[in-house]
Amino acid sequence: MTYRIPTLAVPAPVATNEVLLVASGDLRLSANQTCWPAQADMEERVAAAFAAEGVSVRRAHPYDPEEEHGFISSQRMGMDVFANIGPNARLVVAEAVWQYSHHVLAGLRAHRGPILTLANWSGQWPGLVGMLYLNGSLTKAGVRYSTIWSRDFTDDFFRDGIRQWLHEGTIAHDASHVRAFEVSESDEAALGRALAAELRGRKAILGIFDEGCMGMYNAIIDDELLNPSGIFKERLSQSALVAGMREVSDDQARAVRGWLDERGMTFVTGPNPATDLTDEQIHGQCKMYIAAVRIAHAFGCDAIGIQYQQGLKDMAPASDLVEGLLNNPDRPPVYHAQTGAELYAGKALPHFNEVDEGAAVDALVTNRVWTAMDLEPSTTLHDLRWGEDYKGDGADDFVWLFEISGAVPASHFATGYAEARSERQPPMYFPAGGGSLKGASKPGEIVWSRVYVQDGGLHADIGRGRAVRLPDAENERRWNSTSPQWPIMNAVLDGVTRDQMMARHKANHISVAYAPDAATADKALQAKA
Repeated sequence: MTYRIPTLAVPAPVATNEVLLVASGDLRLSANQTCWPAQADMEERVAAAFAAEGVSVRRAHPYDPEEEHGFISSQRMGMDVFANIGPNARLVVAEAVWQYSHHVLAGLRAHRGPILTLANWSGQWPGLVGMLYLNGSLTKAGVRYSTIWSRDFTDDFFRDGIRQWLHEGTIAHDASHVRAFEVSESDEAALGRALAAELRGRKAILGIFDEGCMGMYNAIIDDELLNPSGIFKERLSQSALVAGMREVSDDQARAVRGWLDERGMTFVTGPNPATDLTDEQIHGQCKMYIAAVRIAHAFGCDAIGIQYQQGLKDMAPASDLVEGLLNNPDRPPVYHAQTGAELYAGKALPHFNEVDEGAAVDALVTNRVWTAMDLEPSTTLHDLRWGEDYKGDGADDFVWLFEISGAVPASHFATGYAEARSERQPPMYFPAGGGSLKGASKPGEIVWSRVYVQDGGLHADIGRGRAVRLPDAENERRWNSTSPQWPIMNAVLDGVTRDQMMARHKANHISVAYAPDAATADKALQAKA
């Protein structure tokens, strides 16, 4: 018999003075088109920096004139691109935008040459966020890589970094801020042990409305790692959430909106649903809030995560207002559809944005520790979006801008719902609209953390810091430099420089919780650790 023996194309050789560049993008065409100019500008600067070292940068995939961008926009496309990349080539993954890591993860897992992830230090689009998410995914996958970032790619930090990578295949970053946790004999240690034993004995359930939001491989924790800690998953469907929304009456949804109006929350509405937040979109979000709480109760969930970004975005308004309400003990009441009993009365139902299971474990543990210490247990996650040095008005330090599309509770704002605003989510990300829960987080002591997967096990980085209040004009400048519809926290992290944080952090998200003073925050950190 004659068999059809497959043949594989042999990738073109890469010159010794050449590196290849790939750019992972969004799945949404509108986002890729809108953000492409920033990516193109960054790539020109990167190429100039490598040229100064005698090395040329060659794109491994072309600009697409029909789609009007040059991003890898799907997993299939990424696999096809990497089929033409030699496995030992020096490879740069350059990101100025939010990207879907699974577009390139298959190729990067099989790559054997030096890998460098880089991003522009800009808040315009979430390029730094996308790079950190890719770094976390590569860490979980056990792929060796180096990473670097720069404002304009002419500074010594960047030039020295790429020079080391070109000569040695790696970049060494300062990690002197990292210390192994040492358990002290204290009341806090005893509390931590007791809560851990309780969690293993009375197991907890994470309600997950569809896993793997936006290809976030780093946000999926295997059951085999979760279960020994006493944490299990209830795998739910976002279609069930839509069905649950249909069971919520208009009167019940109006009661949620009325509760928020009475608390003084501002909804910035307009007439055009394509670009404005409308009352109908808000009404849908109120129905989603009730449906989510009822489903969580029906399955006995201790925390829930709604994927939203893909799938639901074409069927319902954004989940972000819902997420912020859930993370707050002070929220509109939700009642059982048959018995009329209030569900999770007086309690937060922790929500982990974008079904980030690292944030889920973090929120669950924080909620239990803070509740046991009789502290206000509202917790949230932010994107590690950007930051700048700031001097004046009580701050003289590098001040991070943490920012996320949703999940921030109004209790993180100085006057709560009275200063919260809901603005329409950007149409390029959220075609069905829906509002955010926007505000600037109040000044105060915080504990920050991240749970992630490395070397086949669960790890946690935990630290201290403080949220700071900046002048209104500076807040507005920061909002307008990023995504002005979203809630922010201006934060200073204790004992960690900008570059140390970027080199170490294994995720796009960072979790934060407040304590009333520094001494209490230190104790809460000890118990949580």
